[in-house]
Amino acid sequence: MTQADQVNLAVVREKLYTAVIGDIMDMMGLIHQFLPPAIRALRPEDKLVGRAMPVLEADCATDRVSHDPGEDAFGRMFDALDSLQGDEVYICTGSSPRYALWGELMNARAGTLGAAGAVVDGFHRDTLGILKQKLPLFSHGSYAQDQRVRGRVIDYRCPIEFGNATRVMPGDLIVGDVDGVVVVPAAREAEVIEAALEKVAGENRVFEMILSGRSTRGIFDETGIM
Repeated sequence: MTQADQVNLAVVREKLYTAVIGDIMDMMGLIHQFLPPAIRALRPEDKLVGRAMPVLEADCATDRVSHDPGEDAFGRMFDALDSLQGDEVYICTGSSPRYALWGELMNARAGTLGAAGAVVDGFHRDTLGILKQKLPLFSHGSYAQDQRVRGRVIDYRCPIEFGNATRVMPGDLIVGDVDGVVVVPAAREAEVIEAALEKVAGENRVFEMILSGRSTRGIFDETGIM
């Protein structure tokens, strides 16, 4: 990752949040960029900013190894996890909600690799162990049933879709906080960040106008912000 990229991530982490980023993308016509609302932060204070490392899951009905002798009962999960690089986000979808997609040991491995966090379109388990770690985690909640005989990773670093609406490409900017998780397409990232920073500055001014006693109608007519 370049120094400029690290600076961009730091700016987003320090100054931006999902609501303002989502508002900006709505105005740009990017209206399907939030992940499903069931995906929530494990801790309200968690803030996630990083590059997408997409992972595709699928259900199965056995832990029998596939025809590929090099593939184990978890499919390509270990390879996907071990491929994580600094400031990347392990982000996965594709399975049913019958089992957990993330656990304490996976969380620990991602942390040692410098990952930014994890986003799973399903459940996590080993909650108490994960809470002892600092890595941000976003999921549907906790549920202990294992994926070993129920699901496996079938691909990674590939395009994935959440709910047939929100597409995540490798390298997209992922931002998560207490209000949800939003995906910023890499090709539009610079303009989204610039416009979001301008909107934050404008909202700060509006906040001061509200505290001074101005009416919301008058403020909106003047600034277009509310």
